[in-house]
Amino acid sequence: MPTISALARRFGLSRSALLYYDRIGLLRPGSRSAKDYRRYGEAEEVRLERICAYRRAGVPLAEIRRLLDGPERAVAGILEGRLRTLDEEIRRLRGQQRVIGGFLRNPDLLGEPALDKATWVALLRASGFTDADMDRWHATFEAADPLRHQRFLAFLGLSEEEIARIRAASAGPLSGEASGRPTVPPDGGGSASPPSSPAGS
Repeated sequence: MPTISALARRFGLSRSALLYYDRIGLLRPGSRSAKDYRRYGEAEEVRLERICAYRRAGVPLAEIRRLLDGPERAVAGILEGRLRTLDEEIRRLRGQQRVIGGFLRNPDLLGEPALDKATWVALLRASGFTDADMDRWHATFEAADPLRHQRFLAFLGLSEEEIARIRAASAGPLSGEASGRPTVPPDGGGSASPPSSPAGS
């Protein structure tokens, strides 16, 4: 039966990672030697293979423990949740990609000393954002983090009245059907988390 160091080498992990897995109850040694060294058997190796596979899929350790120790019917739900998270991350990254593309297609925007509403809207339009994209993003941003949403709008130099109108419109359904269409989404990608910007700090 391999020791903790041998098992770590076999799976390309650090010894400290396996010690941590032991500490949180994710992977216990199958037995102990006479000198109290951890020993791992076939069952532990199979479990570690599954742990590594789930980690490659980006599943958090707490969720992995539920996958391994919970009922089989819970597996699909956890993995579907991870897939939804990845979809959101992909949409956010695509939104950032489109913004960068807008900068590159409009070099004049790169020299702007400060970001205001007109510059931001011009950039988003150049990046291919539609009104529906903007509606959807603002509604999601307002639902996820109202204070940060307000700070971003204030950073763009909007008046208190316009900020109030945009936030009121954004507080409705996420379908983009609210009146008073907001026109300054931070990333347009449908994500609840805006890209890094001075307003988001």
